[in-house]
Amino acid sequence: MKRLLTFCLILSFCGLSGQDLDSIMQNIESGTGNEPVLATFKSPKLVLLQTNETQKKQELVFWVGHRFGDIAGEFGGSHNLFGLDFATDIHLGFDYGINNDLTVGIGRSRFNETYNFQGKYRLLHQLEEEMPVSVTLFGQSSWITRQESFNNEFPTDGDRISHFFQVILARKFSSSISLMLNPGYLIRPEAQLEDSSDKASFFVLGMGGRFKFTKRLSLIIDYTLVNGLDRPDDLSTKYFNPLGIGLEIETGGHVFSLNFQNSRYITENNFIPHTQRSWEDGGLRFGFTISRNFYLGPKEERFFKNEN
Repeated sequence: MKRLLTFCLILSFCGLSGQDLDSIMQNIESGTGNEPVLATFKSPKLVLLQTNETQKKQELVFWVGHRFGDIAGEFGGSHNLFGLDFATDIHLGFDYGINNDLTVGIGRSRFNETYNFQGKYRLLHQLEEEMPVSVTLFGQSSWITRQESFNNEFPTDGDRISHFFQVILARKFSSSISLMLNPGYLIRPEAQLEDSSDKASFFVLGMGGRFKFTKRLSLIIDYTLVNGLDRPDDLSTKYFNPLGIGLEIETGGHVFSLNFQNSRYITENNFIPHTQRSWEDGGLRFGFTISRNFYLGPKEERFFKNEN
């Protein structure tokens, strides 16, 4: 299933390589291109991965994310109500739209008592004809604030900080189907390695899609290739590629995501290097994400589009 998903998503984007880039850029600069394609994804987050979407200008969004324990396997079962007795990670965050293309955010995760600071910038918009994809840049820095588990675990304050950078290529194929490819690079200090043979920094490739069934209900799925790319494959600690599948429900100003994933953690700096559970051995868990939007600008400007 994982290989088929990877193949289908990469194949879908390979067909875009024949576009004349010079013509695309000239049309964008001259303003003669078609109108931008809107709402490639309904939310700035899919299951685990970021999408190409940014917040609207002067809009504040409050995020709540929750991950429960293993449903089955060695650490799941009826004795812990199939994981519902435990919370492996809880994330609270705020994102704010500086303008329609630039979003900044701050959040805090239960795992490692981690604070994250992030920014997202939409570099290119998908247009109806001239521009086949949208391109968004994403960056996040995470700061571990928990006490040391042993003396000199973090020799310097910088050893508590990691960074993640990603380019998000997304395309809305129809009103029902949207796909994305997310190449990224994780940078972390050696003090954060769980396995001394692991690499401190490495490339990853994320991919995902949204498949809309009804006006308010969609299937969402994302998968991140961590093993098999830049990371060593002979580590004593066994890691798995994060895979998430869920349902996205739109209810006015709220967007609910009810999902299942094998990662215990929510933010990229945590789930990319630390996923040690597999769908195949019962290591999946239930989770949800809820967001609420608040417009902070003048009321008379709320209904105007393209404010920036």
